[in-house]
Amino acid sequence: MTDKTPHTSIERIGIDESGKGDYFGPLVIAAVFVDATTQGELTLMKVRDSKKISDGRILDIAPDIRMICPHSIIAIGPQRYNELYAKIRNLNRLLAWGHAKALETLLEKVSCVRAIADQFGDERLILNALQEKGRTIVLEQRHKAESDLAVAAASILARAEFLLRLKHLSDESGTTLPKGASPAVVLAARMIVKKHGEERLVSVAKLHFKTTQVVLGKTD
Repeated sequence: MTDKTPHTSIERIGIDESGKGDYFGPLVIAAVFVDATTQGELTLMKVRDSKKISDGRILDIAPDIRMICPHSIIAIGPQRYNELYAKIRNLNRLLAWGHAKALETLLEKVSCVRAIADQFGDERLILNALQEKGRTIVLEQRHKAESDLAVAAASILARAEFLLRLKHLSDESGTTLPKGASPAVVLAARMIVKKHGEERLVSVAKLHFKTTQVVLGKTD
């Protein structure tokens, strides 16, 4: 169930994802446990939503967050992402699966009754996935959840992991893979196809994006 009432306990798990809107690279979901002590440390570190911090700063502070906060990071690489999407056919369900997996993994390390995530769909998708594993938790879904320090910390860990894995994929393919889904992304994807063939896209990109059709010349 979700709980709309405020909680007095500071202890909570924040969950956020990165890579959802990026054609290249993985989908990453991170969960971070915060208590009174780590809340103070994260505040001193000026932790805030990863969208408001430069990539360089994200990569600098992510190791510090990993050091002080119990956490879990679930990275779904492009190949696995494409396999899952082919079965699930729904991004919100795939996100819910990833959120549940990150929560489940973190709950093996810490005891916590409350989690906060951004509002992206029916919370029952997450809760049902957890309950199948025997886990129960109060899940609070909020618009702009990144304003919560635990969610902001999770957003930084997720983004840092995304950036590192995108760089690794760029190195492997010999082509710089841009973020997002811009015209530069289309050019890079066409370069991949030219160098390695269409079949290489499955291991670097999220194929259900319309970008795939543009790259392969099946639409404008």
